[in-house]
Amino acid sequence: MKRHRLTGIFLVSLLLFSPNIFAEKIKKANLPKSYASKASSADITDTDRIFIDLREAAKKNDVFRAQQLAASLSGYPYDDYVAYFRIKPELFDSAGAARADTSADAQVNGFLRQYEGSALADRMRNDWLLVLGKRKDWTSFDSEYAKFVLDDDTQVKCYALQSKLAQGENPTKLAVDSRAILLNPSYFGQACQELVPALVAAGGMSLSEAKAIGRAASEMGFDTMSRRIGGDDPIADVVKSAKADPVKAFKDFSQNGSRYSKENQAVAWGVIGQFLAKKLDAKADDAYRLQQDLGYNELLSAETQEWKVRAGLRAKDWTLVKNAIEGMNPVVRSRDPAWAYWYGRALKVDGQDAKARESYELIADQYNFYGQLAREELGRPNHPPARTKVSEQDIDAMANRNGFIRGDRFYAMNLRFEGNREWNWELRNMTDKQLLAAAEYAKRIGLYDRVVNTADRTKQEHDFNLRYPTPYRDELSPIARQIDLNLAWAYGLIRQESRFIISASSSVGASGLMQIMPNTAKYVAKKIGMTNYTNDKLSNTNTNLTLGSNYLNMVLLDLDGSWVLASAAYNAGPSRSKQWREKLTSPTEGAIFAETIPFAETRTYVKNVLSNANYYSSVIQEQTQSLKQRLGVISPKAATQSELP
Repeated sequence: MKRHRLTGIFLVSLLLFSPNIFAEKIKKANLPKSYASKASSADITDTDRIFIDLREAAKKNDVFRAQQLAASLSGYPYDDYVAYFRIKPELFDSAGAARADTSADAQVNGFLRQYEGSALADRMRNDWLLVLGKRKDWTSFDSEYAKFVLDDDTQVKCYALQSKLAQGENPTKLAVDSRAILLNPSYFGQACQELVPALVAAGGMSLSEAKAIGRAASEMGFDTMSRRIGGDDPIADVVKSAKADPVKAFKDFSQNGSRYSKENQAVAWGVIGQFLAKKLDAKADDAYRLQQDLGYNELLSAETQEWKVRAGLRAKDWTLVKNAIEGMNPVVRSRDPAWAYWYGRALKVDGQDAKARESYELIADQYNFYGQLAREELGRPNHPPARTKVSEQDIDAMANRNGFIRGDRFYAMNLRFEGNREWNWELRNMTDKQLLAAAEYAKRIGLYDRVVNTADRTKQEHDFNLRYPTPYRDELSPIARQIDLNLAWAYGLIRQESRFIISASSSVGASGLMQIMPNTAKYVAKKIGMTNYTNDKLSNTNTNLTLGSNYLNMVLLDLDGSWVLASAAYNAGPSRSKQWREKLTSPTEGAIFAETIPFAETRTYVKNVLSNANYYSSVIQEQTQSLKQRLGVISPKAATQSELP
């Protein structure tokens, strides 16, 4: 999905961090000298710039350039990164595929020995496991895999199962294990494409299951991958038709579907249902009901299973909602608290109040969108937990943590990805109090995205003033007050858009705290009489907040005061928000509208913004508010043209 105007926090890891602005923030905060950043733009040397060029060469897997630059960095303080950036291009080709024929074995093993236990060693081990897996060197693979700390690479997991299969482990059990891995074809790579046919050949997985996994790839447009995994699919033409025109696919399959087997009819109706649901077409409920009558839920892709629930919600078909969730892959069902909440709602409609409460209880201790809604269903308030305070001594200790020191230096060099890696690695195995001390330390040196990221990790002891910080309040409060904009909502949106990184920029050109597109900024500036505005002023904090807040207020007024519709509009554009409302056939609660937004990014965005806003109400105003009331009810209305960009 191409973003309409603005881009959210999902791109923050790709952002560059301006050292000039960082230094300015430190100065403005009037921080104690002990907390001042150890790095600034003035510290960036010619050698640092060579190091940055080396990083770019490594990203491109340019072996010659990487070796040339690394040779000129003898004695550079971050020798582990110099070595990693030099070795890494030898492990992958220009397309990013692992090279089984690399001759860098000795270099990699030496690196792993020298830097064992570091964040970068774990990154190197991840890379090396991809090479070993491609070689089918299972002895070496197993030895290294046992030391892989993060274990967050789908391809590596698929190679691990290949290794077990090659060593004679039960293929049926391995096929069961694979179901927790083979959910998103975007991450399959070569390893997972090899695993599925191997499990079929070993008798652990049926051909129908393999075709189902391949079909999931085809639904996402990976047709070559689909054939490699499951071979020719009998309903490949139906999948293609459903993606292109699901209404026509529904009509055509209604006429000729009987020539397919019962199994293929079921999965075809599921695929048609998915793409109708994404169009918010009422026939999605009909397609999924036909699939439900035929069965074979286990052969539906994760995406098709999830949209089956959403189709039921949109149609207020609680029987379909209940059956869809009960038929989900357990891994799909457990990875998103949405399904526990909606299952509870479906049980309640069915008169099973006690079981509904059990479902709500599964997520009632979570501080996310659905955790809040579950607590409301249980009759509990949504106020933040008691605040845990940490000592100055604990905060001071964080300034000496090696990962934070290294991270600070990388941020100063605009290497945010590396800075986050070092910071997050340092957080491993911390207690809740240590995490809060680290978050407070990040606050004192002006790294507000690290404040949020770190405070978000606590399990039992919390500080929501850190989890939901309010920097730039002196600038934002008067702006919001002047236009009567809800301050908690504005903060909820900024937290999601930029994580308070003042120099945040997106791949489509949005920038600043409120991630404003240049054309939108010009439009708003003209509307509010900011006659001297030019796009170079968008980086100014006050200007960015003024234009973003005014645009947010314009969108809210244009959409009848609905925070759900306005949040969706800020992310995907007012016209889309209006089109989605136009598809409603009756008044619909805001939570259902949010869950059935067709764009995954916008759907997540809206839920996060409004969940954030509810907590910000408590932090700013010390008032507990009902999330359900904030979401409201959205009524059908014919789409109208809007002059808003």
